[in-house]
Amino acid sequence: MKHWRLFLVILAPLLILIMPLSVLPTGFLEIHQRVLSIFVFAVIAWVLEPFPVYAASLWIIFLQLIMLSNRPLSLIPALGLEQKVLSWEEILGVFASPILILFLGGFFLASAATKVRLDKNLARVLLKPFGQNPKMVLLGLILITAVFSMFMSNTATTAMMLAIVMPVIASLPSGDPLQKALILSVPFAANIGGLGTPIGTPPNAIALKYLADVHPISFIGWMQFAVPYMAFVLLLLWLVLIVLFPSPTKTIQIDMTGRFLKSKDAIIVYVISVLTLLLWLTGAWHGLNSYTVALLPVCVFSATKIVGKPELRDMSWDVLWLVAGGVALGDSMEKTGLSKLIVQNLPLGALSLITLAVLFACLCFVLSNFMSSTATANLILPLVAAMGIQWGESGAVVLILVSCFSCSLAMALPVSTPPNALAYASNKVSQAEMFKAGLTVGLIGLGLSLFVFLMFQKVL
Repeated sequence: MKHWRLFLVILAPLLILIMPLSVLPTGFLEIHQRVLSIFVFAVIAWVLEPFPVYAASLWIIFLQLIMLSNRPLSLIPALGLEQKVLSWEEILGVFASPILILFLGGFFLASAATKVRLDKNLARVLLKPFGQNPKMVLLGLILITAVFSMFMSNTATTAMMLAIVMPVIASLPSGDPLQKALILSVPFAANIGGLGTPIGTPPNAIALKYLADVHPISFIGWMQFAVPYMAFVLLLLWLVLIVLFPSPTKTIQIDMTGRFLKSKDAIIVYVISVLTLLLWLTGAWHGLNSYTVALLPVCVFSATKIVGKPELRDMSWDVLWLVAGGVALGDSMEKTGLSKLIVQNLPLGALSLITLAVLFACLCFVLSNFMSSTATANLILPLVAAMGIQWGESGAVVLILVSCFSCSLAMALPVSTPPNALAYASNKVSQAEMFKAGLTVGLIGLGLSLFVFLMFQKVL
């Protein structure tokens, strides 16, 4: 099975490369043909996964260096002077992309918080006010998971919150629907909560990169529209789970024991975490952008060894590599003009903005249910950004944000997101139950995002 996938990921790009230019649409140059072959490689590698998706990203960068750069492989015919070759320094520069630095800062914050048990202790404290009523505890679990997911990895947040809630689930009578509601609330809330900040999930950061070209949005600017939307979808999630999994249980008890550490390392983590968050929220006042602020926890936690070699080894470097490959792919398509050529040759020019928004939202939603949402964003957003230009600044913003949000709302299957897989592994919920709840919430959220962004297009 894997062999034919590998064969296809090699054969398809080669066919693009050896194809006569006359077969391709008008305006295509040899460099466009090469970029297109790399794009086809990325599509097949990220969808079929003959090897890990992060490995595909590294191959994208390597292929760009030997085929598109000003220092290519000597065996490959040189490109003409009229073609927009990329500098090799520019290609390798994606590993220091501001988007990756932003995520690295988030990784350091999450790693340090876990080390001093700030995350678990804070979760217990925040859950306490919701009492023992099952519906209120479910709401508390959803809200707290989402808040953590705004600043931590969705997967790490899910693992942490499941560890807190599993003893509660075990204490419930066998077959109680509340078990399923509690289990599903965690990954779904983590997926939705990731929408709240630029560092919440990789598609957000990728969208931020393309928004920078048409309508730059600050950290707090993103939160101003994303958090209210996120809160409304979380409320809908709560209602959907209550309706789908009604429970006769009247009270539940959650272990609230735990204390905040008072060690030197813990105090440093508390101070730097709060300071970083405040700096992210007040960028308009102090002048530092969110990417620069993200280096603060990286520098401090490295110097104090709060994040040392063991913590560095445990970080999700595969996510950074995956994003780097997407940034490199998008840059090459934009700088060589391929994205504009593709858009010009797609039969979509007569479609309205609403139709395009629905089309791309559905495409991202469907793809992200079966493959990485980050890979989907990497593939679709360059085309969306290029197509949005014809609708002006506001139209481009609408298409980019709707597509971005649709990627994160795809959570119908265990394979859709790592948080879903963690919840499914508990053996407390079936794939059919996850599909029913995840598809319902995802489609409602998708419809809401289309309505909100299209209604407020003029003020975005």
